[in-house]
Amino acid sequence: MTAPLHDTAADEIAAVAAKVPAKAIEGRSPGRIAWTRLKRDKIALTGAFLVLFLILVAIFAPQIVSLFGHPPNEFHEEMLDPDLGIPKGSFGGMSSDFLLGVEPTNGRDVFSRIVYGARISLLVAFLAAFVSVVIGSVLGAIAGFFGGWVDAIISRLMDLLLAFPQLLFTIALVSVVPNSLWGLTGTGVRMGVLIVVIGFFGWPYIGRIVRGQTMSLREREYVEAARSLGAGRGYILRKELLPNLVAPILVYTTLIIPTNILTEAALSFLGAGVKPPTASWGKMLSDAVPIYQADPTFMVVPGIAIFITVLAFNLFGDGLRDALDPKGS
Repeated sequence: MTAPLHDTAADEIAAVAAKVPAKAIEGRSPGRIAWTRLKRDKIALTGAFLVLFLILVAIFAPQIVSLFGHPPNEFHEEMLDPDLGIPKGSFGGMSSDFLLGVEPTNGRDVFSRIVYGARISLLVAFLAAFVSVVIGSVLGAIAGFFGGWVDAIISRLMDLLLAFPQLLFTIALVSVVPNSLWGLTGTGVRMGVLIVVIGFFGWPYIGRIVRGQTMSLREREYVEAARSLGAGRGYILRKELLPNLVAPILVYTTLIIPTNILTEAALSFLGAGVKPPTASWGKMLSDAVPIYQADPTFMVVPGIAIFITVLAFNLFGDGLRDALDPKGS
């Protein structure tokens, strides 16, 4: 008597499956999971590539200008109309020699000043973000972990700084700061003041985020287990809480940098930024206001530079937030 057909097929399938080596199940770390999610987000990757490109432009500004432009403070009066003082030709004097045209009244290369302006904007934004993140993370974690009167004092300090008129204070401070300070002179002093002021007044935002996250994490089981094993407060704060705060801190850092870029541009626009003739996107916009009707290109170019930079950081920050979200798919 022959075996049923379906039993024979099942036996053959089982025999083939037995010959195939079993693949070990590999666990994935949170970082690997986040990277997998981020790779699927094409918009966030586009923002990341733009951010990387802008950083490279700022780092290699002298080499880029030597290849495609002219020194940023070199005048080219021959490119200007002698009667009107505006660039010859269309679109602000754009040509193969001057890729983004020239500035009215002095004939400086706009491309070179945009490239060097990226250095100022990104340097101030990154260093100010570093100051904000360090102060906000430390004080926010302390306030959320210890609670009580410590939390009350730090929280009221946050409220006080959030209500302080940052722009007015910066303008007033810049007007009284000497030309030589902290071993810096001229533009270095202005940049130092901008970094300190923007960073100091920006830490309460991340401080509130870190405080709320810390208050939630301090009640978790692994924190209670560390306490039961005799771990001190300092150890728990450094080894148990801060590693779990890296994700929100990293995401907020990518979102605060474009805010700092806009703040630096606004301060330079109002005359509280770096000193001329140092290139700055905000200062270029300020110089373009009186002549934008005769040469609108001079206003459009730095405006587009600010727009693209801020948009790139925001796209990357949003994608990074989604990738690091543990509740995401």
